[in-house]
Amino acid sequence: MKTKSLAWAGLLGATLLSNPVSAQDTRGTQVVVVYNRQVPDSRQVADHYQALRQVPTNQVIGLDLPTGETLSQADYALKLEQPLLQELIARRLLTYAAPAGGPPPALPTAATVRYLVLCYGVPLKIAADSSLKEPGADKIPPELRRNDAAVDAELACLPWAHAGYERTGPLANPLYGTTNDTRLHPTNGVLLVARLDGPTPAIARGLVDLALNAETNGLWGRGYFDLRGITNGNMALGDQYLNTAARVARDYGYDTIQDRAEATFSASVPISHAAIYAGWYDANVSGPWKTPNAEFVPGAIAYHLHSFSAATLRSTNQHWVGPLLARGVTATLGTVEEPYLGGTPNFGMLLGHLLMLRSTFGEAAYASQPALSWQTTVVGDPLYQPGLIEPRRLHEALEKRDSPLVAWSHIRIVNINLLTGIAPPALVDYLLKSPATRRSSVLQEKLADLYWHLARYSNAFDTYETALQCECTPVQRLRLRLSFARCLLQMGRETKALAQMEALTTEFPAYAGVKTVYADMAKLAHKLGKTAEAARHEEKAR
Repeated sequence: MKTKSLAWAGLLGATLLSNPVSAQDTRGTQVVVVYNRQVPDSRQVADHYQALRQVPTNQVIGLDLPTGETLSQADYALKLEQPLLQELIARRLLTYAAPAGGPPPALPTAATVRYLVLCYGVPLKIAADSSLKEPGADKIPPELRRNDAAVDAELACLPWAHAGYERTGPLANPLYGTTNDTRLHPTNGVLLVARLDGPTPAIARGLVDLALNAETNGLWGRGYFDLRGITNGNMALGDQYLNTAARVARDYGYDTIQDRAEATFSASVPISHAAIYAGWYDANVSGPWKTPNAEFVPGAIAYHLHSFSAATLRSTNQHWVGPLLARGVTATLGTVEEPYLGGTPNFGMLLGHLLMLRSTFGEAAYASQPALSWQTTVVGDPLYQPGLIEPRRLHEALEKRDSPLVAWSHIRIVNINLLTGIAPPALVDYLLKSPATRRSSVLQEKLADLYWHLARYSNAFDTYETALQCECTPVQRLRLRLSFARCLLQMGRETKALAQMEALTTEFPAYAGVKTVYADMAKLAHKLGKTAEAARHEEKAR
């Protein structure tokens, strides 16, 4: 029987595309940038993006728009949609060419752009107007018989605006689920609209910097998925989306942490090196995301499914999109008003496009939206492409630069080989032979996990100790202390477990779960006959 071997060929052949990356990045030529001339910061965000993405100056458009997050239907039509469409036609970015003697086309016959970037200061949502009546609106279900929408989702339909289309209710996305990204094009009725926005202009401006960082160095870290354990009924669709996303992340090689309890992540959960987060269903940012116990890496993609997750982008503590951006997320989505579950993005599909198909964020966002002219806003650089550099080439580049990020690439190699059936002892040997393992806390933690799986407990404990001696982020150190203490307790090493807990409380006195740790320490101290110490811990646990 032929045995499986640890090799790149086995890792990459079945799951990833191998298209070479062009030496010259010309993606910016496919972008139109729109800013609000009434908001000085809007122009600054536009200029920053144009320079970094090399967008032609002819494709940067300033409009005079209201300065709030909401605009009326009339202002949307007269100040945003129609002037923008006219500019795109005048600049020959969209072309509507009717055949000789024929009727005008409903869609552009040619387009040199695919993406539309809205800059900080461009309004977020269009208010409902009950005075606008459309034929056939009475046939739409009552709960969907509305004409309010996210500006992004309405402008995605801009190719249709030349001929006109119904604004009441959601418009089915004709390209939902496509795996051919080239079809996501104005000539097929979809403009890929995203915004550089957030609580502050600096956050909005920084989204392209974070995207470029991850395109160059890779999107590395862990995936955190906060499901609700719903398996049937109307709400099961949300869990299906997030469960698919978790499976995609795991199959791509990320360490994934999943919680299937009804409640969202507790504030005591340490979220270290978050590359991907998806969860639901709290109205406002909650749990570890409100504490110092969570950290996002450059390029991080996050999504919290809630009907009003993007009701405003200006807040750092209300709803979800603004707070996630304030905490360092690079790309996210949300809904500005009630979309109903069937009208929300399919995050599992989105993540599959980004990781497996190596799509841009804009392509992934619109391939995964069942409805346009509805409630979703897309926040981040639409050109952001986490898979821009093929994994083997990226690994080699990180090794050549002696970048500590190569540790995460090694973790990916281990995880994918585990999925393909390589036995853990071979992967222990692989990590032990890598020079990166000796100096990396994340690789030492991975090695400790493998030892634990193999019931080599003494090796696991020694490796946790080594991991704690390596350079760590604060949240990674907290994570290691908790994991080490838990493993020690499982093996009856109470004295060592108590020492780890004491170190944790000394290093992280503000940790959200510190009272629980003190309570556990009190029980251990009693068990070990340390009565005075137990009393001190009980006092702090109150």
